[in-house]
Amino acid sequence: MGNYYLADARYVNGNGFLAPYRGTRYHLREWELIGHTPSNKEEYFNMKQSQARNIIERCFGILKKRWAILRSPSFYPIKLQGRMVIACALLQNFIRMYMVLDPEENTTLTLEDMPIGEEQVESNDDVESIDIVESSNEWTQWRDYIAEEMFESWMSSR
Repeated sequence: MGNYYLADARYVNGNGFLAPYRGTRYHLREWELIGHTPSNKEEYFNMKQSQARNIIERCFGILKKRWAILRSPSFYPIKLQGRMVIACALLQNFIRMYMVLDPEENTTLTLEDMPIGEEQVESNDDVESIDIVESSNEWTQWRDYIAEEMFESWMSSR
């Protein structure tokens, strides 16, 4: 399917967006608090998808903490913002190659460092944006296939 956004439950499973199953346990805290293990492919997929999203959010938080320039990029053109994130990620990877212990990763992230819920700033750039994501049977079937493969692999390894 190529590239896609790992979406949260606010989105539909559609072209370019891989969303969790609705009406199924999703947030990691729901799994941790009760010590529940997944009983079907939907629960397992949602658990793994949520874990992946948490890792991605933490990575962006660390990037924002280290590279303060990412905290308020609204005055930069959108294309430059994308390049800045890539450049900061490359620098972060370079630092990780040569530092056994990164002090930024051992500190507690503040709400300011976390990218969740940030306001979107309108831009005058002529940039293609996504306004509507429509549900897609093809993407839903692909998600079902992935979920089945993941769940079967996990069950056979237990």
